[in-house]
Amino acid sequence: MTATLDVLIVGAGPTGLALAAQLAADGVRPRLVDRSLDRVHESRALAIQPRTLEVLARFGVTDQLLAAGNPAVRLELHVRNRLLTLPMFDLGLHDTAYPHLLFLSQAETERILGDHVRTAGVTVERGVELLDLRTAPDQVTCRLRHRDGREETVQARYVVGCDGAHSAVRRAAGIAFEGSSYPQTFVLADVEADRLATGAAHVFLSDAGMLFFFPLGRPASWRLLVMRPPADPTPPEATVTLGEVQALTDGYTGGAVRLHDPVWLTNFRLHHRAARHYRAGRILLAGDAAHIHSPAGAQGMNTGIQDAINLGWKLVHTLRGGGTGLLDTYEPERAPIGRMVLRFTDRAFTIATSTNPLVRFARTRIAPAVIPLAARARAGRAFAFRTVSELDVRYRRSPLSVEGPRPPRRGPRAGDRLPDAPVVRDERATTLHQVTAAPGWHLLLCGPGRTWADERVEQVCRGRGLTVHRLSVRDEPGTLHDPDGRALHRLGVGAGAAALYLVRPDGHIGFRSGAEGWAALVAYLDRWLPPS
Repeated sequence: MTATLDVLIVGAGPTGLALAAQLAADGVRPRLVDRSLDRVHESRALAIQPRTLEVLARFGVTDQLLAAGNPAVRLELHVRNRLLTLPMFDLGLHDTAYPHLLFLSQAETERILGDHVRTAGVTVERGVELLDLRTAPDQVTCRLRHRDGREETVQARYVVGCDGAHSAVRRAAGIAFEGSSYPQTFVLADVEADRLATGAAHVFLSDAGMLFFFPLGRPASWRLLVMRPPADPTPPEATVTLGEVQALTDGYTGGAVRLHDPVWLTNFRLHHRAARHYRAGRILLAGDAAHIHSPAGAQGMNTGIQDAINLGWKLVHTLRGGGTGLLDTYEPERAPIGRMVLRFTDRAFTIATSTNPLVRFARTRIAPAVIPLAARARAGRAFAFRTVSELDVRYRRSPLSVEGPRPPRRGPRAGDRLPDAPVVRDERATTLHQVTAAPGWHLLLCGPGRTWADERVEQVCRGRGLTVHRLSVRDEPGTLHDPDGRALHRLGVGAGAAALYLVRPDGHIGFRSGAEGWAALVAYLDRWLPPS
């Protein structure tokens, strides 16, 4: 009898790879299968948000992503013979090491993540398709078909569908995928283009809509995205020619941009759909299998990767007999984020494509006048960027988010992302995110060292695998030194004050309180991180 797997991941795109990386980092080796014979080589998703760079930094791959991508891209708006230039970096985001959008082809993102999981001991099994599955109280039985036609039956304690909009896992689990398709047909092209300024993303605005050129580098210099005219009868499955794309481009640019050497040309339709549930017993969904929407704001791949990070550590704790009900928090935390992204992208899509006279007037007349004024204020740019950057994703209503007695009046609350800040450890410069990047939970004891009795700290943490950090403006032995008080300020801890911050494995705050919160902290840990 074949041994039961801990986790079977179906789908080896960015979401499945990120989940495999999270599990492997915690010592769980999943089985990862994908029906495709090769990873994608087209650009598809083409930008990585700051929060995604933060969570992937825990695996040591973010530096590789930065080296392969372009973090210093500006936005050039072309409208009615005017050119407006807006920065997309230097956005005044001080609480992250990545205050920018990173332009990088999905093909490169998958390559880098794939190399990482292979190094971590996880093999991507390609040409392996899920045919069906059957659930039982303690396992899921799956039938797989290999590229040579051979069928295999495997048992897994959990199955995660990361297999996209047409998810076989979702269908087999009987989970509804609710929503609809947009009526418009779009054209995507990875091409070379002459007479476009490099180092910029270009948007051509017109009454007909928008034409986008995004800088890629590889597999081609540019990704083009444009909507076909509403009266165009071309079906989505039709072959696209370079001549057609050039004609569409000429309609927006007046013939100013010449296309050549296409790598990939395709028609496609956009959908906005969400799974009714993210979990059915031992079957879970993440990424496009759970939610799919327009590419507005570069949210899709990033939301999927963050689904995977949220789910991964909860699976590990559950497999090891951790807190009861921990997996039950996955859907309550991530489904509202998926719905929020659907709303945001739907509104942005409507603004970009609507033929309504008022919307067209706002798109081509009002927006070009207002955007430069708003962009002059660095704080205003930062405020607007935080939404799409996913730095403000919060789980405040989650049962995992608890405010203890007398928490700081300011600073991040339970459920919020832990802000980053420079600190010093053992006379070496580091950051809060770097010291809390190791797998597991982290307890930040903020304030003067004398506040925290060693015996009490040891008693609370014994048997839990909890990493403790003391954060103080005083340079005391064994502390994280915050010489200018910047880290404590971002946590809302004033001079001479003290606070507890319990940081989850995904970098979000699970519990916080004032110095009097020890009893509440113990109750929280007993619920979610009981001693082994």
